[in-house]
Amino acid sequence: MRKIEHHGLNHSVSHSSGRLDSLALKKQLGLYKLIFDNIYNGVVVVDKNGYIILFNKPYGQFLGVDADAQIGKHVTEVIENTRMHIVVKTGKPEINVTQRIMGQDMVVQRIPIKKNGVIIGALGQVMFKDISDVRKLAKKLCVLESKVKLYEQELISLRSTRYTFDSIVGVSKTLINLKQVARKAATTNFPVLITGESGTGKEMFAQAIHNESLSKLQPFVRINCAAIPKELLESELFGYEKGAFTGAHPNGKLGKLELANNGTVFLDEIGDLPLEMQPKLLRVLEEKEFERVGGTTPVRSEFRIIAASNQNLEDMVHDGKFRKDLFYRLNVIRLHIPPLRDRREDIVPIINHLLVKISDDLSVPELKIEQEALDALTQYDWPGNIRELSNVLERVVSSYIDGNTIRLRDLPPHITSNRKPLKDILNGALKDIHASAEIEAIQNALLVTNNNRSKAAEILGIHRTLLYKKMKKYNIALSDMN
Repeated sequence: MRKIEHHGLNHSVSHSSGRLDSLALKKQLGLYKLIFDNIYNGVVVVDKNGYIILFNKPYGQFLGVDADAQIGKHVTEVIENTRMHIVVKTGKPEINVTQRIMGQDMVVQRIPIKKNGVIIGALGQVMFKDISDVRKLAKKLCVLESKVKLYEQELISLRSTRYTFDSIVGVSKTLINLKQVARKAATTNFPVLITGESGTGKEMFAQAIHNESLSKLQPFVRINCAAIPKELLESELFGYEKGAFTGAHPNGKLGKLELANNGTVFLDEIGDLPLEMQPKLLRVLEEKEFERVGGTTPVRSEFRIIAASNQNLEDMVHDGKFRKDLFYRLNVIRLHIPPLRDRREDIVPIINHLLVKISDDLSVPELKIEQEALDALTQYDWPGNIRELSNVLERVVSSYIDGNTIRLRDLPPHITSNRKPLKDILNGALKDIHASAEIEAIQNALLVTNNNRSKAAEILGIHRTLLYKKMKKYNIALSDMN
């Protein structure tokens, strides 16, 4: 052992350890130099007085000088129009500035190097050897930005949503107020509960809220709680692991809630959600976490929930058919869409809107409608609401009209047969009028389809399950149609 005195510090080292330290230091410095020389553009480092202490080979090749021979020279002797010696004095970085070297305008940056708050040097780097490269890059970025905007629009159209607030047509005060509330709801991430009869446009409002929100580029996942068999609903919502049950896909399957991450889940017909599934859904809404069927690993998914129902959920809660805690969790922002018969002033604007759409879809001249036919459509109660109205117009246009004008004789018999003055329509109990209109519409639909309930439901613009429920409610049997 021997003592080595260095800068006033005593170090006790062995000769062998000293040699090892020296070799390690040389190896490390060699690696740093290799990295330094492989930086694509020119790099230079100066000390606090502006003298070059590092100069990489690419810079030397560009200037036509030996890189190693520049070490120790003042930077102004080697690089024209340099400001490196100024940066070490001022301590102010100069980022992406132009510098003319060998007749070319370059883009460079000069960064002061500090140690313990004191400037000990500066690093200079050529970012672009020709300023025209920057203009080319800017042009590319402009093109890319335009493409991104185009792809965003395409993505919106592909995200299974096609309705915006402009799609919701009407002039009634009720509808205008509803749209105002819905637009405010779109600015939040709170749950929304949309109620109203079948065909009133609940999904249109749900999609419009999604398309107005910050999540519009994210998925809009629709789940019809009435259409999915009870035994498959859990795997549909939460997904399942491979081998979870007989008939399962060998690789498993992602659930709808997982697919909706960062987007919106639209739970349609929420009143038909089985009672045993309701606490599981409530937990997911509160925790945003669940497990796939057959799995043990928690899956996290952040989504906004919008639910819809044509049933009276308050009555279902009272009857024990719907959980109170789930109802309160969903019923944060409430939108109730009245049926068409309660906002008849919206019928004509909706008809005009639908006729324009049908004309565009069929690529036919603008469709018109005679006043007498318009009066009949306005006076009809529309138990199937907008969905039924759209269905009637499409069938009339595709099958009955001559030319491009809809006349009274073109309308279905169940709409024209019981025409009466509007004052007569408004007389009597609204509930009885509604029931009578529904019974008549169902009977006519079954008659036209020769008792085919699937086709009758399609004509009425309602789900087959709802048709069954209404037939049971009004005690309408198929034998009644014979």
